[in-house]
Amino acid sequence: MVRLAVALVGLVALGGAAGAGETASEPPLQTAARTLVGEGQGVFAEAGDGTVLASQAADVAVHPASVTKIATSLALLERLGARYRFETRVLAGGDVRDGRIQGALVVEAGGDPTLVYENAFLLLRKLHALGVRGVSGGLAVHGPLLFNWKPDPDGRRLRLALAGRDGEPAWAALNAILPVPRLRLHDLGLSFDAGAPSDGTGARTLAVLRSPPLVRVLKWLNDYSNNVFHLASDRIGGPPVVEQLARGHLPPAMRDEVVIDNAAGGGDTNRLSPRAAVVLLRALDAQLARDHLSLVDALPVSGMDHGTLEKRMTEQRGMIVGKTGTFGSVGASTLVGMVQTRRWGPVAFAILDSWLPVPEARRRQDAFVRTLLAEGGGVPWTYQPSTMPPFTDASLE
Repeated sequence: MVRLAVALVGLVALGGAAGAGETASEPPLQTAARTLVGEGQGVFAEAGDGTVLASQAADVAVHPASVTKIATSLALLERLGARYRFETRVLAGGDVRDGRIQGALVVEAGGDPTLVYENAFLLLRKLHALGVRGVSGGLAVHGPLLFNWKPDPDGRRLRLALAGRDGEPAWAALNAILPVPRLRLHDLGLSFDAGAPSDGTGARTLAVLRSPPLVRVLKWLNDYSNNVFHLASDRIGGPPVVEQLARGHLPPAMRDEVVIDNAAGGGDTNRLSPRAAVVLLRALDAQLARDHLSLVDALPVSGMDHGTLEKRMTEQRGMIVGKTGTFGSVGASTLVGMVQTRRWGPVAFAILDSWLPVPEARRRQDAFVRTLLAEGGGVPWTYQPSTMPPFTDASLE
């Protein structure tokens, strides 16, 4: 009987050890994913050496909202390069006589997503320096023209700015940053005839505006999660190309976990799984590294950059670089990013919540990332944000 009792005790002990072993074999942050983010919500976290730290519904593709912009940023960099500049050419469709173009003012547009009031006023200053005060033939647009982040196919809104009839606050801001002529915007503006514009045949170049380098453009647009990303993707073939390039970074078994019909994350049909999101984030990091850049050069940094991460996890200032996504009507609230840790090295993570109230989803995401940083020993990124607006990096000839 004594031997039987001892044997039973031994079996219980072994059973308890096995149970403890099963719990211990879980990824280090699996409990945090389950209890802080919630069972069934998508979570994937991976250490720098490939060790999985948390995996929950990691292969379930859900709507990623603006996290889509990670794939679009990667595609633009792959196809165009970090130093690429969008170009807008301004031409005179006729001779300039007595300060007036005898023909159209022609804009050859290249889909520059950063063309805003300030750029228009720099162009206006250039034209003024060339002696141009008016235009006889109106304004003609060739190519895809974006102005203030929206399509402006006939140049109507750009023309209002060049005429000095729109954008007064931006003019004041420009005067505060750069040495510009101390003239009122209305006095500097061009006069346009009311007649129909000519087509600009035989035009000669007056000015060439080149955007900031692409990586600077991406940083600006990602900081604020600007949906002009969808229009900017047209430069490389639009969402089908973004999807194709994104899938090319994934093993065949994962490629169906990426669906991109809107390059900014709009619409109802985009899909992305947490594990695919981490692969794309690492691919973006590797692409930037080829130009001696890192994720902080293309994505917002918590508590340091104005925009979507400005007020998220402010006590972890400078520790998270990543991309948020919010699209309430399709139930999407997402956070994908990377942190540096002493324990696990650089950790890439994706939290793709579905059908939670947005404030609650963000609370859960932040709680998981805080735990990741606490368990891993978070280290701030080496990073200093720019104090100058992007248009100051544009070039004008």
